[in-house]
Amino acid sequence: MSRSIDYGNLMHEAMRGLIRRVLQDVSDKGLPGNHHFFITFDTSHPDAELADWLSDRYPDEMTVVMQHWYDGLDVGEDGFAITLNFGDAPEPLYIPYDAIRTFVDPSVEFGLRFEQQETEEQDVAEDEATLDQTDEAELEVAEEPVKDAEIVSLDSFRK
Repeated sequence: MSRSIDYGNLMHEAMRGLIRRVLQDVSDKGLPGNHHFFITFDTSHPDAELADWLSDRYPDEMTVVMQHWYDGLDVGEDGFAITLNFGDAPEPLYIPYDAIRTFVDPSVEFGLRFEQQETEEQDVAEDEATLDQTDEAELEVAEEPVKDAEIVSLDSFRK
């Protein structure tokens, strides 16, 4: 099997690094101006830490708001810890970066969405299943010559 560059995972890693840098800046200097964050994360992630009543109420995902009141923001390499207020009850959370599904700062219309990543083993198994289902007729179609591309002038579409 040939090796390829996994641009999707590289982009996700870079975007999570951006989140870490933003949160580190907020930890050091506070939230500037009207900035605030909506962070949706996978509550079932094995490294996520939240109160039992929160994980019972939000078994799949949860969105937290980091705006007026937060405490104990501790930014690490793999995730961040923060205490947020839930109905006048402060609750500590630990959110791994790879559990984050969306990160939005509506004050500047900025947002990141992370597509669900499948493991490499699942990808290989799906590829093998697809190859097993490919029959000779499909292979013959794939071997037909490709027609030359037609060049179209855009001038004919302009008004």
